[in-house]
Amino acid sequence: MLLAYLLFLAESATVVVASLLFLSWSPFGRKRDKGATLQITDLGQRYEERASQLLRQRLPKKEAKAVLKRRKKARQERAKQETQGCLYVLDFKGDLRASAVENLRQEIDVILAARQEGDRVCVRLESGGGMVNTYGLAAAQLLRLREAGLELNILVDTVAASGGYMMAVVAQRIIASPFALVGSIGVIAQVPNFHRWLKEHNVDFEQFTAGKYKRTITLFGENTEEGREKLREELGEIHEQFRELIGRYRPQLDLEKVATGEAWLGERALELGLVDELVTSDAWIQRAAETQKVLLLGFAARPSLAQRLGLKAQQIWDGIWTPPLP
Repeated sequence: MLLAYLLFLAESATVVVASLLFLSWSPFGRKRDKGATLQITDLGQRYEERASQLLRQRLPKKEAKAVLKRRKKARQERAKQETQGCLYVLDFKGDLRASAVENLRQEIDVILAARQEGDRVCVRLESGGGMVNTYGLAAAQLLRLREAGLELNILVDTVAASGGYMMAVVAQRIIASPFALVGSIGVIAQVPNFHRWLKEHNVDFEQFTAGKYKRTITLFGENTEEGREKLREELGEIHEQFRELIGRYRPQLDLEKVATGEAWLGERALELGLVDELVTSDAWIQRAAETQKVLLLGFAARPSLAQRLGLKAQQIWDGIWTPPLP
């Protein structure tokens, strides 16, 4: 009986895997994947709904009804006085490769296509930096908003350092929480070298290049002082371009003081002029929602049919197979 049960499981797994492979390679499976979809959330409405839900639980029914009625009337009065335009909220969580730049590009495409008089944008940014070229691209994407005449605000709750600050600096205003880490205007490159280890184990390493400086520093070969000096020169050029970007969009900064590679907490960053205001992103956005419509935008990848079937198969398997307790 146990053998029959195991055979049944093996056959079921084979069918599921074969189906997934077919759907992954066939035009039918690919045709269903329509890419990312835009998700829009009215944050002002969300705040009101959650507050109402809490008041209904906190207060007696009659009192809650009266309070909610007064809040509704006050909200209607505020709506009459709301400024024109909309505040769009974007989220950017940066990794070393700034992988979120693709979603950022699409979000900015949508905003620019639908912009109206009085619209503005805020980006909740969280990044400790990473690759120069990808963060440079992310900063260039944000510049599209500024060049289109939209007010751009960067909100930093935890960290905007190095490449993260490169993005932040293109905004008209940078808002940080009191203990956010900001700055790190510098460039770093670090490479391990295994040449001595290879030599000890009698392993030869050969590298062929065309061009004097095609490869200045290597992982496995013996590095030269000339190669090291060339890398330092390249890092210095990148740092100088970083400084120029900072100087262009925040000319009030003393670059000799802030472009040292150091990072500072919010209060000190405010003193140095790296940020313009100290407040959390939640408080800033809620304040904005009192006078303007606030919409959170984000793109979410739509799973393909093969991915949905894979998830369903995993759920079925989890329901069948219960691992033994230790």
